[in-house]
Amino acid sequence: MDFTEAKSHDLVPHKGFNLISGIHDPDEVDQIYNSEIRDSDVFVITYPKSGTIWMQQILRLLEAKGDIQATKDELNSVQVPWIELIGNGKAFVTAPSPRLRVAHLQYHFMPLALSQKKGKVIYVARNPKDVLVSYFHFHKVATMLETPKDFNDFFEKFMKGGVYGNCWFDHIKTWYSHKDDMNILFITYEEMIQDLQSVVERISLFLDKDLTDEQLANVVKHSTFRNMKKIPQANYELVPEDLLDHHKGSFMRKGTIGDWKNHFTVAQNERFDQVFQKEMKDFPLSFIWDINDIV
Repeated sequence: MDFTEAKSHDLVPHKGFNLISGIHDPDEVDQIYNSEIRDSDVFVITYPKSGTIWMQQILRLLEAKGDIQATKDELNSVQVPWIELIGNGKAFVTAPSPRLRVAHLQYHFMPLALSQKKGKVIYVARNPKDVLVSYFHFHKVATMLETPKDFNDFFEKFMKGGVYGNCWFDHIKTWYSHKDDMNILFITYEEMIQDLQSVVERISLFLDKDLTDEQLANVVKHSTFRNMKKIPQANYELVPEDLLDHHKGSFMRKGTIGDWKNHFTVAQNERFDQVFQKEMKDFPLSFIWDINDIV
């Protein structure tokens, strides 16, 4: 498919990965691989709908030492942008340090220097049943993505990897299998819900940040789901209507664990469990599947 002729919601297959027409340029994405990396560079890697904008808020607040006023001037998506979006790869080259970036990309697109222990990577994983449900609702809001016919149709597309981000299992397994090559911190969305304070402390330590207890407490306070929903710089309410149709739903929807139970049929759940057990049997990653399972 020719990138220039693709419709706005078309997925453009590129080197085994679906890019989005009008949002990504395959040539620009390819250039990311050879980017020079500074030790101060930080990349947050997620499969879509796994806590990306949550991490944008945390990174900005850690830089600002918890001062929420210091983050009011610009959107988080500008200060901690997606490196794969059109124009952002080129801007990355000349950007001042620290360069904080997020990405949904597969491992093989990211800078080679990361595998030489340069820069730092934070991978945020979320239980894939909730990812699927959140992604389904996001497709209704995001104008650059195809509006799903119904949940059953989207379930099938997700299971086949026919979405942006492709197969959830491939994404997490590929990154995890390269964990020893990089300076990488693995955290889960569920851990962030369970004990945000502990996760923020781990991130701060990983990034060699020197914050007081009060500053860390402010990072946590302004990074809770409830407070982020009220912060226009963080909650994506200010993203233009040509990208997100705010009339069709909120970008920050529920931020909970176990919403999949309101959508999956018994048969879908059994099928998903079988695939999960088969795909993840050699990977020691565990997930919380229900908010009631939090101790």
